[in-house]
Amino acid sequence: MIVKTKKYKIDPDIYVKISFVNALKEWWWVWFIPPAIFLIFLAFGLWGWGLGVALVLSGLYLLFWYIQFKGLTMHEKSKPLFDKYAYDINSQRIMMMVDAKRGSEIKWDKVIKIEKREEAFVLYLSKFEFLYFPFNIFKSENEIKFVETIIRRKGYLNTEIKK
Repeated sequence: MIVKTKKYKIDPDIYVKISFVNALKEWWWVWFIPPAIFLIFLAFGLWGWGLGVALVLSGLYLLFWYIQFKGLTMHEKSKPLFDKYAYDINSQRIMMMVDAKRGSEIKWDKVIKIEKREEAFVLYLSKFEFLYFPFNIFKSENEIKFVETIIRRKGYLNTEIKK
């Protein structure tokens, strides 16, 4: 059976949010640097400077990643990421269809991990490259269950739902 979805274009804000959170999770260890800097300043009795430097560095780190992902959504070369595609999903592959005759094939072994959220499936192809399938692009509840069954058989999905 092949599940054919409606055409869908990912909202750039959804892309920024998911990628931004993923970057913060991926490099979790960076959050130990500002407290370490604060402790160094604190050892010299300069707690005010330490707090200021730690907060500024944290803010700059967050701003850097936000600008990276927001800028990607506006860049001309990344326009294909945000075009409308229909998807044909079966147990062998996922086809990203531009129209009825043209499309790209994505094999299941290219998928790193999959999250089932309250409103969508998120299929990660790399750290910041993913396919976002909101449930409203499927034509019926049975199609959602079929895709979930494929995902479970491939061993990607556990039973918890992310919020």
